[in-house]
Amino acid sequence: MFTVEIDSELKLALIEPSFAKKYLEIVSKEEAYLSQWLAWPPHAKSEDFFLRFVRKSLIDYAEGKGMVCAMIYQGELVGNVSFNTINHNLKMAEIGYWLSESYQGKGIITRAVSKLIEIAFTDLQLAKIQIAAGENNLPSRKVCERLGMTLEGIISNRENLNGRIINHAIYGLSKQP
Repeated sequence: MFTVEIDSELKLALIEPSFAKKYLEIVSKEEAYLSQWLAWPPHAKSEDFFLRFVRKSLIDYAEGKGMVCAMIYQGELVGNVSFNTINHNLKMAEIGYWLSESYQGKGIITRAVSKLIEIAFTDLQLAKIQIAAGENNLPSRKVCERLGMTLEGIISNRENLNGRIINHAIYGLSKQP
């Protein structure tokens, strides 16, 4: 398993098929919570759903288009953080994440996203990071603000969350020369 240690509590592990069962467990218990800001949880009803996700994610990683990592906190898989897209022509990546409700408030997302930003600017030689958060998803927006990202604007009618149309707050961070 390819991992990157962030600190003594938290590491990132490149997504792998063995994680599918744990993802299903989390989403089965927390579907209502996760569905507030993610479109896919109502459709994640089987381990096969996550195995397909893992396969697609690993293909995107091999092609340099994305990178999905499990967040392992104190030895427990608790969510994902990812470069949802990597655009080498624009030298930009978009970061996304989700975290089990019971692990909120421990700084896990902030530390994990900070590490991805470091990877983007050093290893991948990208110039910009972007995060799109639901306009009313204040915890996610606070992560962006804690990391020094700039609110670049609000895009209206940006996503259909299972019948609920929401706006996105777009945050950006450019590599400092």
